[in-house]
Amino acid sequence: MTTRFLRRLIPSTVSSRALAIAFASCAGLAAPLAAEADKPAAIITKDVPAVPDAVVKATQPYLEARRADFLGWNAVDRSMLIKTRFGATNQLHTVRAAGASRQQISFGQEPVLTGSLAPSDDNLTVVMRDTGGDEFYQLYRLEDGQLDLITDGESRNWIGGWSQDGKWLGYTSSRRNGADMDLYIVDPRDPSTSRMVAEVEGGGWQFVGFTPDGAKGIAVNRLSINEAIVYTVDLKTGKKTALTDPKAKASFVDPKVAADGTVWVVSDAGGSDFLQLGTLDAKTGAFTAKTSEDWDVSDYAIAPDGSFIAYATNEAGVSVMHVMDLPSGKVRKVRQLPQGVIPWAIGPAIQIAPWGEIGFSLSSAKVPGDAFSINPETLDVTRWTQSETGGLDASQNVEPELVTIESFDGEKITGFLYRPDPAKFPGKRPLLFDVHGGPEGQSRPGFLGSENYYVNELGMALFFPNVRGSDGFGKRFVNLDNGPWKREDSVKDIGAFFDHFADDAAIDASRISLYGMSYGGYVCYASAVHYSDKLKSASCYVGITNFVTFLENTQDYRRDLRRPEYGNETIPEQRKKLEEISPLNHLDKISIPLFVAVGGNDPRVPASEGEQIVEAMDKSGQPAWFLNATNEGHGFHKKENEEYYFQTSVEFWKQTLLEEGE
Repeated sequence: MTTRFLRRLIPSTVSSRALAIAFASCAGLAAPLAAEADKPAAIITKDVPAVPDAVVKATQPYLEARRADFLGWNAVDRSMLIKTRFGATNQLHTVRAAGASRQQISFGQEPVLTGSLAPSDDNLTVVMRDTGGDEFYQLYRLEDGQLDLITDGESRNWIGGWSQDGKWLGYTSSRRNGADMDLYIVDPRDPSTSRMVAEVEGGGWQFVGFTPDGAKGIAVNRLSINEAIVYTVDLKTGKKTALTDPKAKASFVDPKVAADGTVWVVSDAGGSDFLQLGTLDAKTGAFTAKTSEDWDVSDYAIAPDGSFIAYATNEAGVSVMHVMDLPSGKVRKVRQLPQGVIPWAIGPAIQIAPWGEIGFSLSSAKVPGDAFSINPETLDVTRWTQSETGGLDASQNVEPELVTIESFDGEKITGFLYRPDPAKFPGKRPLLFDVHGGPEGQSRPGFLGSENYYVNELGMALFFPNVRGSDGFGKRFVNLDNGPWKREDSVKDIGAFFDHFADDAAIDASRISLYGMSYGGYVCYASAVHYSDKLKSASCYVGITNFVTFLENTQDYRRDLRRPEYGNETIPEQRKKLEEISPLNHLDKISIPLFVAVGGNDPRVPASEGEQIVEAMDKSGQPAWFLNATNEGHGFHKKENEEYYFQTSVEFWKQTLLEEGE
């Protein structure tokens, strides 16, 4: 960034409210009521107007919703471990029974990413968290509310699985060279026991578990969303033995070893377009599917006694839970669950207690995200937590409708549309696109959170597209955008949706805007380049502006995982194409207002991606709103930052999308 540009980004360490009060006091006047929102000290802005207090007041209830993420069962007292927020950040809590109060057990200014209970009788809990969103995660032992560091405090570490006796925890770490995620084990009770058991190459390794005898670890080397290799690792010698064929070019996800030694895994091996649940032959590595679903199996868990497996399918975004009895293979579908989503989790999204209860989280349009359990015999569902929604009645939230169209080349693409109440908001309504990241992410019908404000109070329709390359629709579909020459096909899908909504009688096609995060941020910038004539404005959050600078500046441990998806910037022909499709190089085609937001510590899409496009637009006389949360990473997780960013977003849409008085 230039010195001139930096001078315009002076952080406001003293709020406008405090200045107004101080000035009034010095003048001997009564302090005036604040006219605008306070800006958090860590946030830097340029050309972002003040947020009126009226917006703060109106949005506050929608910003108070919380969620509860199920993390595991305590074998000692049969309580649940969950993650939720009561202060400014997500922390660990325990719930002793369904409907009981949530007791906070971890504390601090930094949010906890996840926590894991050892399968032992000493209540040992390990916490994973970073600092300021930098994603250099550390592992800690949690005891009496205090966190004792287990890892080195500097490298990137990722929690893995436990040995069956609960003594050893496997994890991966970049401490050797900052790029390769080597395999380690540790007894968290004594951090000095930590040792590397195998040196590896690549940033996609995960230590997922142990064999029943504890002699070997189970690890996965994920090369891309389409390809992974499962290994056993001798914990004494470090020898790695491939369980699956390294040349198979198949995906293998979440291998688990049952009590009888059977290796289960989710895979598309054998030619399936969807991920199926099955077993691996211990000698040949051959995969045998035990399900034949027309959708991906997204998550599963094996009962400790081996009597059944619980698994979820992702059916056009909706999670459907099943119980498979063993050894018969008979499958029973759980029918009492709300239509919603079992969210992505670090570690098992589904866990089965030693006494058989199935635990998981679920969110929906009317459920903000709560912990549930299922009785495996009766399939009765119990809701353990009832997360607050800021005093608002979540049952009044609108359910989405599934939209299916044909894109420019005949490919079927889908998305979820939320329409405002026509009785409250008659006539044609403005439409906001919300594009997911990944790009192998997927928009699913979970809880909208603060975005319910757009639908319920501003009368905006919201649309969440799943363009080609999205996960959840099979291997063929997820590969349709791979490489630089296919990349803009996903942007053309956005154009096809624009054409579709032009014929929707309830949508005002002259008032469409677009928001996108991460890879969705790239789609946001690219849509502004290609469709400025169809858009009113665009808000691009931690997004890619130039694929070459992104690949050069993203963290070392991520680069090799991103090249199979986007292209390789070190190959001249690919580099040329990557430059050609990068929005940064086509600013002359953008004629709509932009709002650019970045995280100052973002290791995935560095803040420089947003800074360079704002600086270039500034030079060309196209000023954009700019916001940098200097104490955040790839997405904002501190409550004060989340709130301020949402409130500035509301003001952006009010000024660029909505009509006066709406």
